[in-house]
Amino acid sequence: MKAYQVGEQGGVESLTATTRPDPVAAFGQVVVAPRLVSLNNRDIQIMRGIYGAKKPAERTPVSEGVGTVVSVGDGVSGFSVGDRVIAPHFVNWTGGDFGYHAFAHDLGVTHDGWLAERVVVPAAALVRVPDALSDRQVAALPSAALTAWNAVVEVGKVKAGDLVLTLGTGGVSIFALQIAKANGARVATTSSSDDKLALARELGADITINYRTHPEWAAELMTATGHAGADIVVETGGQATLGQSLAAAAVNGRIVIIGVTAGQASDGLPNYGTILGKNLTLRGITEGSRAMLVRLLRAVEANRIEPVVNKVFAFDQAREAYAYLAAAEHVGKVMIELR
Repeated sequence: MKAYQVGEQGGVESLTATTRPDPVAAFGQVVVAPRLVSLNNRDIQIMRGIYGAKKPAERTPVSEGVGTVVSVGDGVSGFSVGDRVIAPHFVNWTGGDFGYHAFAHDLGVTHDGWLAERVVVPAAALVRVPDALSDRQVAALPSAALTAWNAVVEVGKVKAGDLVLTLGTGGVSIFALQIAKANGARVATTSSSDDKLALARELGADITINYRTHPEWAAELMTATGHAGADIVVETGGQATLGQSLAAAAVNGRIVIIGVTAGQASDGLPNYGTILGKNLTLRGITEGSRAMLVRLLRAVEANRIEPVVNKVFAFDQAREAYAYLAAAEHVGKVMIELR
């Protein structure tokens, strides 16, 4: 089969095409033929060698996609050849509370991921895709959308009338916007691009702030909300933006910490007292479980959510797809098609 591997992880140019024998499903496993895979920021971090320790050079990357079952191992029930399926990349986290056991089997990190003509997945992690949903609707659900769902619904406990603040217009942020709107919430979005903010408004964003025009974007949000602030903050920036997220949060707000796309903070958090003064909840999350993915899939089908797909590349253009994502000019998702 054709596949890609991460190589020496000195940048996206380290991504290397290779060939390997077709994998065979062991007990409890299923072999899936990916149809459409979706890139995430962590895929770029892996190629740059900054997502934890460097991975084995032969590791096949990419943590999410949709594919068709091509073979089923012994001990598997409920799945048949031809089924269209997705799975969270933490395949051991099928339900319940998060635990360190999730890190033991992480597709694209500890085990080979979706950027190949075949990927092996434990059957217990798989979720069958309804016929009514297209590949584009589901390819980015297992990681980016699942993270947004966990942040907004599972942890944020969103309700109609809440204000959800999303930072930037990447995959997680755009899904958070769509999920929030489907739940009757209002949304505020930040970006350095007026064009991207215009697209966010088309998707339903109620408040948009250009953080280059308004470097103190938290103050701008407070002004726009009559100093009420955001009930839920989907914090994808990391330490460099957390200070402003604290300032932008409403009393009793929930700040869900996800990513590090904005880099490290240059100093400590000057408004540490705000956490106490506003009675804020800060919660770090790491994607979500299979059970959450099932609930998300139902919500996407019921609300007819159409993910924002910025560009789709061919399989032999995988390195170009990585470079495109790394340039950070996109809105929504960058995908690679294998059929």
